Amino acid sequence: MPFTANRRFKAEPRLLARAEGTRYYTPEGREVLDGTSGLWCVNAGHTRAPIVEAISRQAAELDFAPTFNLGHPKAFELAARLAALLPGDLDHVFFANSGSEAVDSALKIALAYQRARGKGEKTRLIGRERAYHGVGFGGISVGGIVKNRMHFGGMLTGVDHLPHTHDLARNAFSRGQPEHGAELADALERLVGLHDASTIAAVIVEPMSGSAGVLVPPKGYLERLRALCDKHDILLIFDEVITGFGRLGAPFAADHFGVRPDMITFAKGVTNAAVPLGGVGVSKAIYDLMLERADSPVELFHGYTYSGHPLACAAGLAALDIYRDEDLFGRAAALSAYWEDAVHSLADARHVIDVRNLGLTAGIELAPREGAAGARATDAFHACFDQGLLVRVTGDIIALSPPLIVEKAEIDRIVETIRAILTGLD
Repeated sequence: MPFTANRRFKAEPRLLARAEGTRYYTPEGREVLDGTSGLWCVNAGHTRAPIVEAISRQAAELDFAPTFNLGHPKAFELAARLAALLPGDLDHVFFANSGSEAVDSALKIALAYQRARGKGEKTRLIGRERAYHGVGFGGISVGGIVKNRMHFGGMLTGVDHLPHTHDLARNAFSRGQPEHGAELADALERLVGLHDASTIAAVIVEPMSGSAGVLVPPKGYLERLRALCDKHDILLIFDEVITGFGRLGAPFAADHFGVRPDMITFAKGVTNAAVPLGGVGVSKAIYDLMLERADSPVELFHGYTYSGHPLACAAGLAALDIYRDEDLFGRAAALSAYWEDAVHSLADARHVIDVRNLGLTAGIELAPREGAAGARATDAFHACFDQGLLVRVTGDIIALSPPLIVEKAEIDRIVETIRAILTGLD
């Protein structure tokens, strides 16, 4: 099982059998409030009828179509809808099947673009400590979560990392973006001094790091990083697999922060997680140059059997309709103040050493047990589930990201359950 303590699971299995709205249900029929949108992805709530019906219709009409030298209408329709939603001039889309594949695709596009423009020596990729960019070799190479990297050898060469932005000493219990840390972006100047900008193809960051425990960028950090990438002719990629599709109260984090990257990776919420789909939003400048200067009829030697799968595209179109028709991005923005007050009420809860939030996300950081890092949060995860609440844990951080349809009473229940669980934990 993925990212699972398999021996513990086999001894104490916890199963989900069905879902509806903001609820999961166990095989025994016990209700579990979804405090994590599944895995940061079911933004519109579970088993939404328009998505279910769209998938069913599509399966009966066209179950699969190869996309190598062929196409089908819904892939182009979804790409056009996404291009209209993406910020700035990010008006072309390349489809993959997951966030991991989206990241590897973006990295390859960055390298191919630099070669197409006659700067093939720009091959170095810059990630960030504590970053999560999926589990492909490209993603773990630019990623910065130790356990995801340490077991798998040398990974890609020519990769370096910026420092992470989490500063507990100066920014604990920040509401929204922390005040301190914009200067951490200046580490890119140090890496340019070490490697030279002529060798660096791209920088990839999560605008808000989700999997590492909701690490919110300090005020001014992303703006400074954008300016430095412009200064040194380096592409900037935002990994928005988690932050895309309303999580921060806007279509993308790039919109929320007002910072435009050169590429955006997406997945998860694009189909409301009903069918796997990921992709890369690419700027017009990158797309046009790669077509104009291609040295082969095939401009990008990359793709997947299931790129733009018909069922996934049908689910994506239906999900975008729900987001638009129910104004779920606006709803998330309107709820964010209530959410912020609710999660910060846990500041005095037992074991809590930090609370941080942005949009409809929150990280509740716990003091670790001596000699047993992560054990306290893992116990909290199991206890919450047994009390009817699904949370996410990473290290000793409880991460929260409820569906955008969550009600205030459900937010109260999330907070009350966590407080009660922490009170009873050693």
